[in-house]
Amino acid sequence: MENNGIEQILWDELQTLVTNERMESFRIKFLDMHPYDQALFFIEQPEEIRLRIYTYLSPEETADIMEHIDLDDIKPLFTEMDPRFAAMVIAEMATDDAVDILNELEKDVVVSLLTIMNDKNADEIRELLHYEEKTAGSIMTTEFVAIYQSKPVKDTMKYLKAEAPEAETIYYLYVIDEDKHLVGVVSLRDLIVAEGDIQIADLMSENVLSVSVAKNQEEVAQMIQDYDFMALPVVDFQNHLLGIITVDDILDVMEEEASKDYSKLAGVSDMDRPKDSALISAKKRLPWLVILLFLGILTASLIGQFERALEQVAVLAIFIPLIAGMAGNTGTQALAVAVRGLTTGDYGKQGKMKLMAREAITGLINGIVCGALITAIVYFWQDDFFLGLLVGLSIMSTLIIATLAGALVPIIMDRLNIDPAVASGPFITTINDIISILIYFGLATGFMQYLI
Repeated sequence: MENNGIEQILWDELQTLVTNERMESFRIKFLDMHPYDQALFFIEQPEEIRLRIYTYLSPEETADIMEHIDLDDIKPLFTEMDPRFAAMVIAEMATDDAVDILNELEKDVVVSLLTIMNDKNADEIRELLHYEEKTAGSIMTTEFVAIYQSKPVKDTMKYLKAEAPEAETIYYLYVIDEDKHLVGVVSLRDLIVAEGDIQIADLMSENVLSVSVAKNQEEVAQMIQDYDFMALPVVDFQNHLLGIITVDDILDVMEEEASKDYSKLAGVSDMDRPKDSALISAKKRLPWLVILLFLGILTASLIGQFERALEQVAVLAIFIPLIAGMAGNTGTQALAVAVRGLTTGDYGKQGKMKLMAREAITGLINGIVCGALITAIVYFWQDDFFLGLLVGLSIMSTLIIATLAGALVPIIMDRLNIDPAVASGPFITTINDIISILIYFGLATGFMQYLI
């Protein structure tokens, strides 16, 4: 987190107030700030300052700050807190946010905090903790208002006024029957303008979309994005309403998944964080680099197989980086298009075939244009038509095949239920290097009599 919105002079003033133990003055200035700005200030302070700030704030005020701190930075904060205070802070947070934080802590710490916490809050959190990570159940909140279809509007409004302060959102109200099955949805606007004697069953829309508690969080995010929902109800296999997923939770999911996919595309096991040491960063990047190192050795050995051709026509070596680089570039372009389409669900079965056909034509057009251009350039540069033709045909063939490979590899991985982002940029680039070398020297062998 960076200091974007708060002037440094205010930060210095707040630090001075804490250091001089002027609690009331600090509280006035600090609590006047937005919780996000409070979090920015708080996370940048040394531990001794933070420990003192804990004593100045209530558990509820501290919970507001914690909900605006990145999960990557949250673990040391709850480790340094007094356990009883930490348990009270967790209890004041939205249940889904509390679960996200507890998932970052050691299991023995989680057990300790839940033991200290009051039974009601602990039971709500345990209910979500047992759901598998990255599913709808793990990111839903149980702090919502459900209304009964059999009640009239006037009674529902009274109930809503009593329950709304504890709910995460009330823009849409989900309707249940007496057995707590999800049966409909009502917007807050429709509820406000309706006559008091109308029953909720007559006011609600029965066309309500929901997700299974076991549904993958990426699919839930895509659903909310497709339908522009503010929230989405979560149900079990018997259609009992268990919780809701709000759009702010989905934004966190989308950021997490985007970072994960980007790290894979970059050939990193997990995205580097600003606070990671050089050793941790190296550990994340090294596995892919080792794999690519061996693939690079394979590429070098392939070139070695054509050592005789290089001895006879040394000028062939000039164009190896050009052809390999073009193959890597076009393969990465096709890879990015394919991975994005597969990740967002834009391609069904027919869509994948259309993607392959489009990429094949794209590769053909690009190959013809670049091949013709390089043929002319090499001819005028080296005064050798056959050398120009060799390089031009190599570029054309390479661009066509590399484009198809860039699109096909992630599609195959998706078919095998492997994350298509695993077909990372460095991986596809190295594979296309090998393909381009085989094409180039294969054609060079056929052209040898014209080149010597």
